[in-house]
Amino acid sequence: MSGRSGSHVRLSKITPEGKVGTVVPMHRELKIGTLKGVLKLAKIDPDEFARYL
Repeated sequence: MSGRSGSHVRLSKITPEGKVGTVVPMHRELKIGTLKGVLKLAKIDPDEFARYL
């Protein structure tokens, strides 16, 4: 599920533990701290994320 409001997009997913959501700024580039915060809220391991880059 997702939704967009201004310069941000709201993303969510269903996991075995329940619904997990995060808000991502829609900028051309993200600072590393912002990206780490988004990944933490989405409960995504940074190393796992890096494998898809």
